[in-house]
Amino acid sequence: MYERILVATDGSDLSEQAVTTAIDLAVLTRADLVAVHVVRIHAQSYFEGALLLSQEETHRTQERADVEGQRVVEAVKTRALTKGVRNVMPVTLKSNQIAEAIIEAAKQHKCGLIVMASHGRRAIQRLLMGSETMHVLTHSHTPVLVLR
Repeated sequence: MYERILVATDGSDLSEQAVTTAIDLAVLTRADLVAVHVVRIHAQSYFEGALLLSQEETHRTQERADVEGQRVVEAVKTRALTKGVRNVMPVTLKSNQIAEAIIEAAKQHKCGLIVMASHGRRAIQRLLMGSETMHVLTHSHTPVLVLR
């Protein structure tokens, strides 16, 4: 059915449901799993919208985000391998366009399914903040399974 499944995770409790489901699907279909975490790029200067932080502090903040992103996907890899998934690729990407990065990763890794969580924003909050999940749903040519 699926040869490769992409699961997008931010390490939150809600995205853990998506991870569990993606692992179970990968086991059932004998698919490979691509675990993706997108790390936001921190602004480097005042003109990019950064607070007035030193370059050193900005660099440390970005470094911590990068390490945390890697920790998140490595944890998915460990869980998936323990459950019997044959092949797991932990992938961290840097981008401020989260949804576009997920869509591009699915294309690049030739995934047949994207699994991700909906953060359940409603009404004005969704309008103001947008929804990465909604963007993936409306722009991806790869089928998307959304968990709530």
